[in-house]
Amino acid sequence: MDKYLLPEDDGLPVRPSGDWAKDKLFYVKHYIDTFEKSMRKKEWRSRIFIDLFAGPGKCIDRDTQEYFLGSPLLALTTEIPFTDYFFVDTDTESLEALKIRSQKTAVPVDRIRFLPGNSNKMVHEVTKEIRRIDSQYIPGVWPSLNLAFLDPNGLELEWNIVAELAQMKRMDLIIHYSQQGVERMVKRSINSQSETTLDRFFGDAGWRVVYNNHKDSARGYHRPLINYYKSKLKGLKYVEVKDDEEIWTEPLMRNQKNAPLYRLLFASKSELGVKFWKDITRIKRSGQIQLL
Repeated sequence: MDKYLLPEDDGLPVRPSGDWAKDKLFYVKHYIDTFEKSMRKKEWRSRIFIDLFAGPGKCIDRDTQEYFLGSPLLALTTEIPFTDYFFVDTDTESLEALKIRSQKTAVPVDRIRFLPGNSNKMVHEVTKEIRRIDSQYIPGVWPSLNLAFLDPNGLELEWNIVAELAQMKRMDLIIHYSQQGVERMVKRSINSQSETTLDRFFGDAGWRVVYNNHKDSARGYHRPLINYYKSKLKGLKYVEVKDDEEIWTEPLMRNQKNAPLYRLLFASKSELGVKFWKDITRIKRSGQIQLL
């Protein structure tokens, strides 16, 4: 295999990451594999992978200096590739590195779109293209089937991105919910008279009511805030994934000091998609099966 597609130094930019990123990508890779193997049998107009915070496609562990593939290359090199890809990033150097690496895959170059810019704006270019594809009626062929990985560094993911993607008929979402970011911002934002980062992340100021109602609770405010975010996903007609039934459906990434960093939230309008995610997230990267 070409060096650009292997977990090794190829001379191009990489994304410095912690060991926890490998846990995150473990779940993402397995969902991609399950998604593509299960859905390819049906006739879709296209099967699309969307990564709105794509990066250069490769990562390096800050501590061990180990290289590993990021989500774009995992999606491009999966056994059964998607038919189309959209990669967005504000860092043009990273996007150019990803483009060079992507050209070494088996996916035709004209099926991969690279969009430099802020994902909160570029998401409209993505959904515009999906709508164009879906407007081409073909008898017996289903609309496009889409999977979006929304993985910012912190709280850069604004709710308008989620709401825009949710307008598509079939759009599964894997969402980076920054628990650490919420922890860092909540106290400085709660009494702000102007719109805050958290207002844009949650999509409104309703999180403030939730926080005030639970800030002095012995159980803390993070679970109520996560449930508030999930209730908004339900409002977009996504299937409800109940944390009290199977808490592992929200994998929690922790740093070396065991402090919570972020969770992966999943959203699908299909019960089958939810089943896939539940099955996948029951097994940790270590191979340990998580029990109720």
